[in-house]
Order: sequence, then structure tokens, then C-alpha cells
Amino acid sequence: MPTTAATTDRPTAAVLGRRERAVLAAVGCGLRDDEVATALALPESVVAEDLARILGRLGLRDRAAAIVYAFDCGLSVPGRGPRTGSAGPSSPSGPAVRISLLGPVRATRDGRPLNLGHLRQQAVLAALALSAGRTLSRRELLDDVWGMESPAANVIPVYVYRLRKALRLGDTPDSVIEHARCGYRLVADAVDVDVARMEELVSGAGAAERAGEPAEAVRLCAQALELFRGEPLAGLPGPLAELERLRLTARRIALARHKAEGQLRLGRDADAIAELFALTAAHPLDEPLAATLMRALYLNGRQADALAVFDLARRRLAEELGVPPSRLLRRTRRLILRGDDPVGPGPYDPASTTRRRQP
Repeated sequence: MPTTAATTDRPTAAVLGRRERAVLAAVGCGLRDDEVATALALPESVVAEDLARILGRLGLRDRAAAIVYAFDCGLSVPGRGPRTGSAGPSSPSGPAVRISLLGPVRATRDGRPLNLGHLRQQAVLAALALSAGRTLSRRELLDDVWGMESPAANVIPVYVYRLRKALRLGDTPDSVIEHARCGYRLVADAVDVDVARMEELVSGAGAAERAGEPAEAVRLCAQALELFRGEPLAGLPGPLAELERLRLTARRIALARHKAEGQLRLGRDADAIAELFALTAAHPLDEPLAATLMRALYLNGRQADALAVFDLARRRLAEELGVPPSRLLRRTRRLILRGDDPVGPGPYDPASTTRRRQP
């Protein structure tokens, strides 16, 4: 008798996240990646990445084996479409509630925007979303959102009550916010937070770099950057929002720089230059960013423009901070003047990526 995909020595569907189970259930019904993406309201690239991860985690050979597995474990039933099984209160399309923090705070349920109330209430939700499922006490939430201020004693329960109503899962009384013994937290796998998704993509890009796949790393970096919709946590008050704005903005700049480094190694100088010019205009004191732009211009055959970037950065640093250019900027300028390849930092192997300057 042939062995099915769900053999006893293979990991069970319990190792999958909620969204991965939903993808597997849809694949089990015979849907193509584009059809799964439409059914689950996900980008097609995300569906492809999830399916690849599912095959790896379950030890499945290919899509056909995944279809067999979905039926064997009960995620899919012939003629009835995907089943959620015991996945919990959310819909079969994965997390019904999506929270976006990489811009003005917003939340949607099944694609429809939700009313999150005023900014302090939004800041409470942001603190919970940034805690990655960890329980936050009332004291922690007060410190994160109000700092040294002293709001009314019951303000946290009131705000959480309002948010729980706004973030109900469909027509059920269940919400993505649950009350734990010591405070409040988001229900695991019941909500999709764009910051967590961004970090997943960044990790994937790092793995692609280490595997010697710069094109894949650039693609994943680009997807992560697309999640940003402006200034992170725009307008939110409180110490946590202020710190996270700085951290996430720095994350965005580093991500854009790593993407540009990958483009340079692929010979895509022109693609990198346009984005780097915009970023350096917005962040004129970021020296690693200026150095990357200098390399891109030099490798594109624009040595004079590359040196002009250095001169502009030097003037701004002197006028606004009263400091000279960093060693990184000086070294990049020196290599350009000598006609050497200014190879950038990163996990890439310089021996396999060095290119001569275009004539």
C-alpha cells in the first residue's frame, strides 16, 4: 500500500502558523498561487513563500504531496473548500485583522478599515502590537503611552474595552485582544502586524545573502520596504512611539541601503541611484547612505558626481554637527580618487562581486 503524505514520521500541521494552515488548505483544494492569493487577500509572492516554507517544515516533496497531505490531515475536504479545523476563532483566510504601524496607525478586518479612536487609544494598540504577543501590564502601558504624565486610573481598561469592540473577529464576541492575569496581549496568530511581517522579510533577505542569492535578497528587501507607508507610528504620542519611530526609521534606511548594495553587486547601478538620491535628500547626515550613493555613482561611471556627494556631506556635517566626515566616507572618497572598486560592506563575497568601473 503506498505511503501517503501524512506519514507518522512526518511533522504534523501543528508546526504551521495560522496563515500557513490556511494556505495549505487552499492549495489542498487545487487552487493555484494566484487563486490562493485572491481567496486569502495576500500578495502572490507571500503565498509562494508560505508554500515553500510549508513544504520544508512538513518534509513534503512538491505541491502534489501538499495536496495529499491537506486532505489526509483534514484541512481540505473534497467539494467543500478549505476547513479551519481547530485553528481557532479566525477565518480560514488567516488573520482577519491586520494592523499597520509602518505609517499612520490603522487596522482592517477582512479588508475593511476599523475605527481605532483617538491617538492615545491608538498608541495603546500600537504598544500591544509591538510586544509580539507578550503580556503588558497596566503599568507598562501607562509608561509606554503617557510616560511621566498621570492619566485617570481606569484609562487603560476603558481604552482596551473600546479596542476589543473595534477588533472583534467577525460577528463573534471574540477579539484579537485578550485579558491575561497580569495584563493584556494580542491573541497569538489572530492578527497580522506589518512590523512582524517586515522582520520576516528581512530575515529571509539575510538568509538569501548568506546562500549567495543576491537577486532574491534584493527582492525580499524591496517587499519589506513596500510595507512602509510614511513615517512609522506617525503622530502617535508617548515615549514608546517616539523610540519606535526612531528605530523603525533607522531600520528602513538600513534596509534600503542593503537593497542598494545588492543592486550594485548585480550591476543594477541605475536602479540603486534614484532611490539613494531620494533617501540622502531626506537623511542628509546619514554617512553610510552617502557612501553607498557615492559607490553607486562611481560604478555608473559618474566619478565627479560621486565626489560631489562627498563634498556636500562634508559641508553639512561641519555646519550642522561640527564634525568631519567619518572614516567610511573618507575611505570611499580615497578609493574613488585612486580608481579602485569601492566594495561595500555586507555578507557578500567581494572576490566574486568585484566589478570594474564602467568607461
